[in-house]
Amino acid sequence: MAEHGAHITAASAVDDQPSIFEVVAQDSLMTAVRPALQHVVKVLAESNPARYGFLWKWFDEIFTLLDLLLQQHYLSKTSASFSENFYGLKRIVMGDTHKLQRLASAGLPKKQLWKSVIFLVLLPYLKVKLEKLISSLREEDEYSIHPPTSRWKRFYRAFLAAYPFVNMAWEGWFLVQQLRYILGKAQHHSPLLSLAGVRLGRLTVQDIQALEHKPGGASMMQQPAGSVGEKIKSALKQAVGGAASCLSTGLSVGVFFLQFLEWWYSSGNQETIKSLTALPTPPPPVHLDYNSDSPLLPQMKTVCPLCRKNRVNDPVLATSGYVFCYRCAFNYVKSHRACPITGYPTQVQHLIKLYSPES
Repeated sequence: MAEHGAHITAASAVDDQPSIFEVVAQDSLMTAVRPALQHVVKVLAESNPARYGFLWKWFDEIFTLLDLLLQQHYLSKTSASFSENFYGLKRIVMGDTHKLQRLASAGLPKKQLWKSVIFLVLLPYLKVKLEKLISSLREEDEYSIHPPTSRWKRFYRAFLAAYPFVNMAWEGWFLVQQLRYILGKAQHHSPLLSLAGVRLGRLTVQDIQALEHKPGGASMMQQPAGSVGEKIKSALKQAVGGAASCLSTGLSVGVFFLQFLEWWYSSGNQETIKSLTALPTPPPPVHLDYNSDSPLLPQMKTVCPLCRKNRVNDPVLATSGYVFCYRCAFNYVKSHRACPITGYPTQVQHLIKLYSPES
């Protein structure tokens, strides 16, 4: 049993294969960077919408562009993504023997480099866009009172029903691959590495020395002067490389601050802060007629008082402040012209849609 535990925590001496904890840690690093930056952009946009509103509107595209610049720089200079290089890892082309391995400073071959860029940058962007599309379609479907009549609505309802199973199969594929990696049955902890034709390994002493003493500006100065087009191309490459270097340095310095932001805005920590600083909640309105058969409030705050199920597409009734499912509240108010809880007179236009902070 101890031998199996040692395999999980220690890498093989032959191929320098990193442990599962190292690869999972580097995977979670970029996952933590995105929501932290998104929160910073959201605060800026809320403080000055005229100046910073475009950052929030085009956040996915701007983040993808910066991520592309960052990952391409690291893959071409260190044979690793930003997070992999941060944890002392590199990408090794499948089929290379231990003696024929390229130094990390040589960068990845173009084929493996662009495959890695696609899976590191483009695929997460498409996944985020797909999830936002699914969320908007689901909200539109739940908000609509009338059943769908067109073929398109039937199609996207079927799409909404099938997406959770597709997503579960996708996540299960990654989970199975990680289990095989832990048991030593696979060289990749992620199927995307296999599709890119690379595997992860630790940086060797030779790699670290080559990265520290990699020639920079001196080699550029030794090159003979070429045409104007070549000079412009060289200047653009230097500018892009400098921007990527500045971006990577800023991320390296700010990564611990981003981890702190992730902890600070976690749900558990926010509940603790609210419990210490929140003012007492005012009592809810009392029903006007105690003898009526008004529904009793459920114990769970996420349950609709009318249908006794988890609320869907929450609106608040401005007359009383209570929250219901939209369909339940709409049908009740339209029929009775009163709040289901307090009995206050009200109209359908008093139903106000509630939005989460992420929307």
